[in-house]
Amino acid sequence: MSSQISIGRLAELTGLSVHTLRFYEREGLLLNPVRRGPGGRRVYSDSDAHWLNTCVILRASGMPLPAIREYTDLVRNGAGNEAERLTIMLAHRERVLRQMSDLNRCLDLINYKVGVYEDVISEDVVTDCSPQS
Repeated sequence: MSSQISIGRLAELTGLSVHTLRFYEREGLLLNPVRRGPGGRRVYSDSDAHWLNTCVILRASGMPLPAIREYTDLVRNGAGNEAERLTIMLAHRERVLRQMSDLNRCLDLINYKVGVYEDVISEDVVTDCSPQS
């Protein structure tokens, strides 16, 4: 990554659309104000890309935008608020662990159904291949 990243390149690096990048900027999810290059185009830095990748992971894990915004504000304010950051992360970790537990229960059911249908299909194949009397 270069230290002068265009919005299109940042979209490629983060997997976010240009529209989403502009939305994140409006929502205050970037640590630093977006700089403007010649012609007024947005210019991002490596640290912007790194931070947005953090936001992408938090969002993909189900963290609500207001929580990401609150976390961003705390990080932006610097040292001294680590306890608040920890509180946000602990609460989110609990949500993710609950989601994982719920998904594991879903997967158990799906695996059971797959086994049932594989058994049925396997029995049908054996029946179809057996000699007819």
